Amino acid sequence: MLLAVDVGNTNIVFALFEGRVNKSRWRVATDPRRTADEYAVWLLQLMQLQGFDPKAVDQILISTVVPRALHNLTVLAQKYFGLDPMIAGEPPVEWGFEADVDEPRSLGADRAVNAIAAHARYPGDLIVVDFGTATTFDVVDFNGAYKGGIIAPGINLSLDALVNATAKLPRIAIEAPTRTKSVIGRNTEDQMHIGVFWGYVAMMEGLIARIRAEIGRPAKVVATGGLAVLFGDHTDIFDHVDNDLTLDGLAILAERVALS
Repeated sequence: MLLAVDVGNTNIVFALFEGRVNKSRWRVATDPRRTADEYAVWLLQLMQLQGFDPKAVDQILISTVVPRALHNLTVLAQKYFGLDPMIAGEPPVEWGFEADVDEPRSLGADRAVNAIAAHARYPGDLIVVDFGTATTFDVVDFNGAYKGGIIAPGINLSLDALVNATAKLPRIAIEAPTRTKSVIGRNTEDQMHIGVFWGYVAMMEGLIARIRAEIGRPAKVVATGGLAVLFGDHTDIFDHVDNDLTLDGLAILAERVALS
């Protein structure tokens, strides 16, 4: 079995795969100070509660955008699973696609893995939108080459900045406005919901329209990340909503190594 570890700025997701079949997943807040022993107490208990034997894990693949978290996760793999983990983007886990950008080495592991999974699942030119701490837009051409993209503040970051920088605005949940279909709010909370939610939808629709015009060919839009479903219910710009894109990309990479 493969233990895939997706380390994001906000959360770390551990997932067990048999081949490309995702058997289970567990999520914990990202904290680079968390030790290997702390990970083990939490993860091994969850695995055993669901009937998984840690000894069945014969591959561990880590994708991280938080370099400080890598050491303790490596110790976890070595101490509790008896394995040296593979690191996405480092030998022998090469990306296997052309990164047609100015600084290919600066491409984040999460975005590279998303590009691999999206190209494997969906034909043609693609725009991959990932709702994470930042919202990223990545362009993958019909050959699987990574062509570049956009980094925008995530909606949680935008909301935090709005609330923290103002004295009287309340903290609100991230959700579609439900009390009114109007985009002219009649009270402070409604105005904030409209600004945050529909403002974000308008930003996405505008950027995707500009990207499609620049590509000059039809391009499908694939959305992933925690808020993809929420936004997918309120806009028609997404052709596919695929919450497992990053994890599935790790499974594809691990399979390539096993077959090489």
